[in-house]
Amino acid sequence: MSNSQHKVTLAIQFFQAGNFEAADQLATEILLTYSESVDALHLRGVIAGLQNRHTDAESFLLKAANLSDDNHHIFFNLAKALSDQGKNEESLKWHLRALELHSEHPHAWLNYGISLFQLDELDRAVQAFDRALFLNSDFAEAYSNKANCLVKKNMLDEALLNFNHALALNPNIAEVWSNRSIVLNSLKRYEEALASCDRANALKPNYAAAWNNRSIILMSLKRYEEALASCDRAIELKLDYPEAWNNRGLLLNDLRRHEEALASYDRAIKLRPDHAEAWNNRGVLLDQNKNYEEALTSYERAYQLNPKGDFWLGNKIHARMKICDWSTLDSELSDLSSGILRGEKVSMPFLVAGLFDSLEIQRQVAEIFAKEKLQENSKFIGIKNSKQKDKIRLGYFSADFHNHATMYLMAELFELHDKKIFEIYGFSFGPNQSDEMRERVVSSFDRFIDVTQLSDSKIAALSREYAIDIAIDLKGYTRYSRPQIFAARAAPIQINYLGYPGTMGTQHLDYLIADHKIIPPDARDSYTEKIVYLPNSYQINDSNRQKSNRTFSREEVNLPAKGFVFCCFNNNWKILPDVFECWMRILKSVEHSVLWLYQENPIAAKNLRREARLKDIDPKRIIFAETCRHAEHLARYALADLFLDTFPYNAHTTGSDALWSGVPILTIQGRSFPSRVGSSLLESMGLSELITYTLEEYESAAIELALDSQKFNFFKTKVIENRSTTLLFNARLTVKNIESAYQTVYNRYQAGEAPDHVFVNP
Repeated sequence: MSNSQHKVTLAIQFFQAGNFEAADQLATEILLTYSESVDALHLRGVIAGLQNRHTDAESFLLKAANLSDDNHHIFFNLAKALSDQGKNEESLKWHLRALELHSEHPHAWLNYGISLFQLDELDRAVQAFDRALFLNSDFAEAYSNKANCLVKKNMLDEALLNFNHALALNPNIAEVWSNRSIVLNSLKRYEEALASCDRANALKPNYAAAWNNRSIILMSLKRYEEALASCDRAIELKLDYPEAWNNRGLLLNDLRRHEEALASYDRAIKLRPDHAEAWNNRGVLLDQNKNYEEALTSYERAYQLNPKGDFWLGNKIHARMKICDWSTLDSELSDLSSGILRGEKVSMPFLVAGLFDSLEIQRQVAEIFAKEKLQENSKFIGIKNSKQKDKIRLGYFSADFHNHATMYLMAELFELHDKKIFEIYGFSFGPNQSDEMRERVVSSFDRFIDVTQLSDSKIAALSREYAIDIAIDLKGYTRYSRPQIFAARAAPIQINYLGYPGTMGTQHLDYLIADHKIIPPDARDSYTEKIVYLPNSYQINDSNRQKSNRTFSREEVNLPAKGFVFCCFNNNWKILPDVFECWMRILKSVEHSVLWLYQENPIAAKNLRREARLKDIDPKRIIFAETCRHAEHLARYALADLFLDTFPYNAHTTGSDALWSGVPILTIQGRSFPSRVGSSLLESMGLSELITYTLEEYESAAIELALDSQKFNFFKTKVIENRSTTLLFNARLTVKNIESAYQTVYNRYQAGEAPDHVFVNP
């Protein structure tokens, strides 16, 4: 045996004995005298890889590979060294060369699969892991990596099965317990998820990822302080951990510690500038705090980094709509609509309602969201209370039991419910604001429960514990909604009412309360719920609206002393360019007229004035009303002449406020729920002449009403007279109709009949 060969043999023995330093030193000596020693190069490469010196490993192994055509071990180790550096594309050819020489090597298939996984070649990765398992059915690591791949494919049940196989073979892998916990969390099996994560921490107490995952699970359980402590522990163990800083931001936002949340997102982004999720979450926080321009910047950065981010395109467009920046709207709407129709997760449902008058798009976007976000609790489908009770128990679920548009409509419903027939419960998961509306509605319920700190499944369980017969969702898919409560079955009968103008796209909600104007017979197939048809407008209205006694002058709200006042106090995001352009043509045709709008934010006001200037309208003719108390807002309506509705998202509470204040509304009726609310309100007040069907009709009618004082005064008088004689503000009658609907669906249920359309007789 030659001296160099003897040294190679000795170096390998040192390596096998775990004496890497001696092995590496000896291999170095060999290379000094024989630089093309394949064995020495291979050995140094393997040692460098084990010591996480991946660049050195690549250098040594690449030299060895170029000197050898048939050593699959070298190719295998080189592929791994490249993969360990994130050079997965380069690693593939070496994986394949190793497998060509030795296709029965399970570890080679495992590492090949890991590289494919890193490249998002998920189907091929699963095939590689399956091949590894075919060669070695007791290969726990292959089961675990296959599970990770299935998680990314959103095949959660199969992923869980593979994690379980891995743990059955080796129950001491902390990483598998930790990853398994996130799957269980996604499946809404929170307690099992927490136990799995705690098992990971017991096996490896200083494992930062497990502490971070624990914080995610506790966040799902609404145990925010505990979640924050776990997140802080993860950061303590790994200060440069962007995912933990991002989760910390989410937690602090939920705790309404907004400045700290923003600082956490910024830290995550500083550590990892391409952290798309942190950019998006930063945008959400800024959006919630009405910093729309900066929110848009964050959303755009998130979308630039990951155009496939779940529901991110909708966030970006909605932020742009809030500041009335329409510069890229046409192309973005095209991307949005085509994405929805392809079944992609491009937007949350509510954000789409103000952009398209399309029943198909609105149902599709709701179904996509429900499929992705809601986990049905099949255990409680068709739950039946033990016996028919003396009183029907109603549960109203909302985050808005305070001074809020929904309560301005609904407060009297709770007060007028027939307590001989109904027992009513309020489930509040919103802020505990101490205001006059909170005090009013709380006193109306037989039982009012603050469930803010409970998880969705626990709220549903609590509702079942109270034996609620009919659960009414007042939030749908709007901000702060919690639709998973209904996916978990809060009651045997579940109804979508008022808060969200459209279908939920799921079988969890049995009924949707509407009227014949809102949903004509040929539109029913666009709703997954059965329709409860009220005989008049679906919208309950509080007949005790409190209007301030204050008399406003034009001067104090910046209106000119003379001239016709068109108004629209809808949110700025409801204003689409074609409607605004129509408004400008109306102003041009009606001399000295002005448009009085709600100022949601100064950026929107600036952009709308700029758009007016581009249409040759003096920007001073656009007047903005600032936010004020609701009672004073109703009082200042006296200065307006005609309310110009938006399309396709009409005025809702704002429309009722205008009519209550004696201001006629001119609306455009479309096909979708939100585009027919104005028609529903007007028809219920006997004012169907103010319903138009095209933008051209709308423009012509607005100009005619402004120029023909006799015709305008006719409708002005009719609004004031009909307010007390027609049905829109007859709360007592509307409550009776709603109660009749509740009794009908309850009796159907008790008779064992499936939900069906319900028609309440006038």
